[in-house]
Amino acid sequence: MLQPRIPVNPLPTGIVTPLAQPAALSGAEPNRASSPVVPDRHAAPAAPARTTVQLTPGSVVALAAGGGAVVLVVGAVLVSMLLAVAITGVSIAVITVVLRLLVKDLQKGR
Repeated sequence: MLQPRIPVNPLPTGIVTPLAQPAALSGAEPNRASSPVVPDRHAAPAAPARTTVQLTPGSVVALAAGGGAVVLVVGAVLVSMLLAVAITGVSIAVITVVLRLLVKDLQKGR
């Protein structure tokens, strides 16, 4: 039947870097101090102050105009969707009335 084909890549796709090996240091001895090392306890650095956004009168007007434009566009889309639903409902109602009349006429003709 169907046998999957495994693609063969003849060349490596990337550069292979060898693992770093620790170099042996000659003449270096480990520190064997008899007293334990106590870490320095420093206070945590203070968080940098946040930059405040400074709004100029022009940028406030631009933000207000942009927000108004967004509201108008969203409103237009919602009104058009509502209109489409209303038109669909009216057309279905008209079709229902017409079909009812046709069925009545067919039943009278018997």
